[in-house]
Amino acid sequence: MRKIIHTDQAPEAVGPYSQGIKAGDLLFISGQLGVNMDTGDIDYDSISNQTKAVLKNLESIAKAGGSSLEQTVKVTIYLTNMDDFDLVNKIYANYFPHDPPARVCVEVSRLPKGVCIEMDAIVLCND
Repeated sequence: MRKIIHTDQAPEAVGPYSQGIKAGDLLFISGQLGVNMDTGDIDYDSISNQTKAVLKNLESIAKAGGSSLEQTVKVTIYLTNMDDFDLVNKIYANYFPHDPPARVCVEVSRLPKGVCIEMDAIVLCND
């Protein structure tokens, strides 16, 4: 069975896709941008702030799907500049301090809305 997951605590989809899809015990979270949901803005001057916002948005969708970031099994990170890798890792480690998920990080030429980072995730749901 397939269930659409949506929350007002994360950015609306900017195209024909869902924030998340729950299928069986897995929640597939679509790529999230660094939109600060408190302000609705993207801090284009700070990869740190974008990274924190991306992770918070992933966390909000995981929660809406009945899970948490602690149950994440896979993350893909898309960066427009691999020079940001170390800084992103430091921030990322705060969200996954124990038994971090499997992960891929790739450099891409462009991302939607001109952001420097995007992440998607697969999260285990045990409800």
